Amino acid sequence: MPSLDLTVPAVELTRTICDIPSVSDDETVLADSIHEAIAPLEHLEVYRDGDTLVARTDLGRPQRVVIAGHIDTVPINGNVPTRDILVDGQPFLWGRGTVDMKAGVAVQLKLAAELVAPRVDITWMWYDHEEVDADLNGLTRLARTRPDLFAADFAILGEPSNGEVEGGCNGNLRAIARTAGVRAHSARAWVGENAIHKAAPILQRLAEYRPREVAVEGLVYREGLNAVRIRGGIAGNVIPDLCEVEVNYRFAPSRSLDEAEAHVRDVLAGFDVEVVDGAAGARPGLDAPLAQEFLAAVRAEPRPKYGWTDVARFSALGVPAVNYGPGDPHLAHHDEERVLVAQIEAVERGLRAWLTGS
Repeated sequence: MPSLDLTVPAVELTRTICDIPSVSDDETVLADSIHEAIAPLEHLEVYRDGDTLVARTDLGRPQRVVIAGHIDTVPINGNVPTRDILVDGQPFLWGRGTVDMKAGVAVQLKLAAELVAPRVDITWMWYDHEEVDADLNGLTRLARTRPDLFAADFAILGEPSNGEVEGGCNGNLRAIARTAGVRAHSARAWVGENAIHKAAPILQRLAEYRPREVAVEGLVYREGLNAVRIRGGIAGNVIPDLCEVEVNYRFAPSRSLDEAEAHVRDVLAGFDVEVVDGAAGARPGLDAPLAQEFLAAVRAEPRPKYGWTDVARFSALGVPAVNYGPGDPHLAHHDEERVLVAQIEAVERGLRAWLTGS
């Protein structure tokens, strides 16, 4: 099992963590390494649920903050091990997970080890299965088994945000729109009905759709409704009797999940539509006192989070939450995933300053 040295600089720790593959459903080796590194720390109470780890201070502070990050990545595509590169003269760490979101996890692990007397009590969470369906998410499981661990006055997710603070997040919904036909030999196509051809109006509606830009508590969220996958066809000489168009809707946190579903059904009226996955968004919550203190400490101008993140889980529990981590979100999941070294260092400084009051 690879060992983690939590005394090295956060950049070096990022490199070590990224070089331990942890694609979703294969996080155990990294979880074991993290557990081995934090278990001896006397100022932390450590709890493990599968491949999710929680480490808490219990100093009797009047306020508690949750700081969390997921340890899984999307599949590797020739981008492990990590390497150092220069882009426009600036040093980057390149490789799978550097952006989403092992650099953020490395910063959190280093601070968890070093901050023995922070000004607030801290619950650190490192969890599995974030990059897959919501029902597999480690936080979903933890919320069922230990909901008490989510009690806090404020939460920070280490999702990549270019070292800036991103408030709230868009909701996320996936649906399948289906068309039906009649199978036939393609040499006698007139005997059948082509289900793939019948899907053309679905694609036309989506191509013509104009997404909204919605202001929520001072931040402007951009929506999106797109076809992301098409399935259909039986063989090269058979008229297909079924076609499925998978649709992804990213919606502003002003809309509930029910409202988002109703909107998708309205856009695709007349077609058989099945919602297969969905998660509500999160309002920014930046008016919370701790959120205001945090913004001041890290000197950040808040921005909206366009993607869905687990801030929504905390928001649903009444805990205001933000995204704050190194890495450009545009490079998340990219084959050229890379994080600016200076951002790792800046996020570490920002969190340290706020948590220590220095």
